[in-house]
Amino acid sequence: MESVTLTGLLKKAASEFPERRAISVCGKFDFTHARLNELVEHAASHLVAAGVGPGDVVALTFPNSVEFVIMFLAVIRCRATAAPLNSAYTAEEFEFYLSDSESKLLLTPQGGNDSAQAAAYKLNIPHVTATLPSPNSKISLSPSSEANLESVSKITNDPDDVALFLHTSGTTSRPKGVPLTQLNLASSVKNIMSVYKLTHTDSTVVVLPLFHVHGLVAGLLSSLGAGAAVALPAAGRFSASTFWADMKEYGATWYTAVPTIHQIILDRHLSKPERSYPELRFIRSCSASLAPSILERLEKCFGAPVLEAYAMTEASHLMASNPLLEDGPHKPGSVGKPVGQEMAILDGNGVIQKEGVSGEVCIRGPNVTKGYKNNPEANKQAFQFGWFHTGDLGYLDSDGYLHLVGRIKELINRGGEKISPIEVDAVLISHPDVAQAVAFGVPDDKYGEEINCAVIPREEVKISEGEVIEFCKKNLATFKVPKKVFTTDSLPKTASGKIQRRIVAEHFLTQISTAKVPKFGA
Repeated sequence: MESVTLTGLLKKAASEFPERRAISVCGKFDFTHARLNELVEHAASHLVAAGVGPGDVVALTFPNSVEFVIMFLAVIRCRATAAPLNSAYTAEEFEFYLSDSESKLLLTPQGGNDSAQAAAYKLNIPHVTATLPSPNSKISLSPSSEANLESVSKITNDPDDVALFLHTSGTTSRPKGVPLTQLNLASSVKNIMSVYKLTHTDSTVVVLPLFHVHGLVAGLLSSLGAGAAVALPAAGRFSASTFWADMKEYGATWYTAVPTIHQIILDRHLSKPERSYPELRFIRSCSASLAPSILERLEKCFGAPVLEAYAMTEASHLMASNPLLEDGPHKPGSVGKPVGQEMAILDGNGVIQKEGVSGEVCIRGPNVTKGYKNNPEANKQAFQFGWFHTGDLGYLDSDGYLHLVGRIKELINRGGEKISPIEVDAVLISHPDVAQAVAFGVPDDKYGEEINCAVIPREEVKISEGEVIEFCKKNLATFKVPKKVFTTDSLPKTASGKIQRRIVAEHFLTQISTAKVPKFGA
């Protein structure tokens, strides 16, 4: 059973490559796979002693740190469910996510997180801090509990254990909870290891936040599952100024990122080129559409094939990818071939479409979630005709490569961050001087899409762009705050009187001379 669990895969890697480097904090220390496994088992024993048991949800909000990695894996080892959260959330956002996930415990770094703690206090959720005092010590929890390693050794992880709980933004409702099992995660990790031929000789620097499925599964867990190595930037997040130094220092053979980060890396290369670059097997791009021109520049500047992929939370990340060059061509503008699961293009009646004919991209396989938590309506829509419906429009070409042509869903995709416009609408309309409001995505050279909004003030009231933005900053995470506010006395509607975001966006985009046609992507 262990081979079909994430914990089983990681234990196997630790036993096969005990002395190989598993994880490093750049410029500080390295841990082998055996040492990481030891730290995880010890931390898990503390959690068990604190009363964490099978099925309990534990929320974690950390930077990209070794403490996060250890505690995340320890939670899963206890047969509990890890729910990583963005540290930038407001107290109101934390309250929603903690409540919706039914979290039993909040884990933070030693310095804490005021917004998360305020929300946890309000919901009567205990708060525990975790820190690694020194590279040679064990993880320290506060308040502490008596650890007993024997209690963990008796625990057997099951493929059906819900190991990870994430939220994916909905277009017509609050964010939806996505439970992912040990089997889901193990399947996805195996798929990623297989398509990119990851082995114990590989190494990468994680540039994406580990509270996202992209960085967590593709960057971290797939590397650990292969017996490979991962380096975490010393700052706890991506830094363009240290990226290549870290890549060279830790012998990186690949990296994965969203197009926004690729663009930042290219800009840095143009303004401050390195004397030399590491020899990479490949560069991976996912979570948003990568312009073919950017792909070409990346390959030219860094001498490695750029492989675009297609993924989503509900599929435990990977669904399709361009292959390594020895396994087939990579097609700019395509997100590649299905990896490790079935994929079909369906019309509205569930009929599979022929090659070259567009329809909804649908998948099924062991990596796909069994369903959204406590959301029968969403499940009814997502699981039809025996398939999971992604909400994306695309077609398969004669070589079996997937080409995405649009999105059924209205999510705003800002540099890989999927933002629900409904959520932004709710905040805008809650402003006492706003009568109507609608948020929408607009094309952006750096982030792919950026958030704009249009507001109608209440009668005889004036409201400035600055006031709206400041109000949003107090009620939304920074990346969700609209960058431009259009004040108007009416909003364009359809013939039937409905406000549609696409029409609103097109109306206001005509006011911006540099507007381009929106790109759609994974």
